[in-house]
Amino acid sequence: MPGTLLAISDLHVGHAANREHLAALTPDDPDDWLIVAGDVGERAADVEWALGTLAERYAGVVWVPGNHELWTPRNDPDQRRGEERYLHLVEVCRRLGVHTPEDPYPVWRGAGGPVQLVPLFLLYDHSFRPDGASTKEEALEIAYNAGIICTDEYLLHPDPYPTRDAWCRARLAYSEDRLAARGTDLPTVLVNHWPLVREPTRVLRYPEFAQWCGTDRTADWHLKYDAAAVVYGHLHIPRTTEYDGVRFEEVSVGYPREWNRRGGPARPRAILPAAQG
Repeated sequence: MPGTLLAISDLHVGHAANREHLAALTPDDPDDWLIVAGDVGERAADVEWALGTLAERYAGVVWVPGNHELWTPRNDPDQRRGEERYLHLVEVCRRLGVHTPEDPYPVWRGAGGPVQLVPLFLLYDHSFRPDGASTKEEALEIAYNAGIICTDEYLLHPDPYPTRDAWCRARLAYSEDRLAARGTDLPTVLVNHWPLVREPTRVLRYPEFAQWCGTDRTADWHLKYDAAAVVYGHLHIPRTTEYDGVRFEEVSVGYPREWNRRGGPARPRAILPAAQG
């Protein structure tokens, strides 16, 4: 079958220039699919507009939430919090025909396939700790003393879970159960907003921020679940790396101040078929 499996993340359409960039995105082939790996925007209506726009243009759209979709900003008329907010966005996606981490895993049968696309929502548990920290509390103290505080601490509510790391543990258990029951031996493309391994966070300018970037409990998932590729965002450091022979694609657009330095906002990156050379 024709078409390309593409991916993009961290569109942040609350910024006017990013919104214009998304509005101009069109596939090169009507059979192209697009993975959207989180951080579309903060306001629920913006997320719906963005995913609806993309769903009208691409043959298939797969979305996973980032931390920004899960924020409850004061200026958003929709004040849902935590899991209720997430499940509301899942229902929006279903209405738009967009695949989510709560739906049956779709199969990409175009070039480079067949592979099973596995959208994940896993959060983080402060296990990517800075040097000198052996507990979450010590990691947070080091970060706070350095003045590095993720906005999640104020806007990402874990309701009904007591903490975000408790929500993370619940999502890990749920996802492991689903993956164990996926009923196919096809290779996968794993998609999560946060990186599944810690290595990509080693290049962060502020290493204290890594604790809001994933969990060490997924360190072997790219091997355990036979990943042909792993797609993620969150770090705003777009690049291709390889771990254990598996390709990892960070596909973020980022904020205008970031992509201006790179000569413009990133377009969707081809995941399958894989680029040669």
